[in-house]
Amino acid sequence: MDAQLKRGLLDACLLAILAQGESYGYRISQSAEQFMPMSESTLYPILRRMEQQGHLETRQQEYNGRLRKYYRITPGGEERLRTFRTEWGEVKRMVDYIMGEDEENDAQ
Repeated sequence: MDAQLKRGLLDACLLAILAQGESYGYRISQSAEQFMPMSESTLYPILRRMEQQGHLETRQQEYNGRLRKYYRITPGGEERLRTFRTEWGEVKRMVDYIMGEDEENDAQ
């Protein structure tokens, strides 16, 4: 898969996960696992980048004697997710055409 496309999909998946509510790294990786296997060495740089872009914000809280970092989506992240969802409709039509699904629907 094209690296840029995969990066965009990863970002959108993480934003969609965090749109459901604040979470921490391990739980985010477990939620993402159902869509795409992702190691922590992949996840945390993406979360940091998205935080730097203003799509996420963080807070730390002690849990069992250790600091746990919680991530939440920002209004900018919500806007990015809305934009992705709108753009995805266009991409999906192209992919459906490439996969021949458009032709199958036309034949019915």
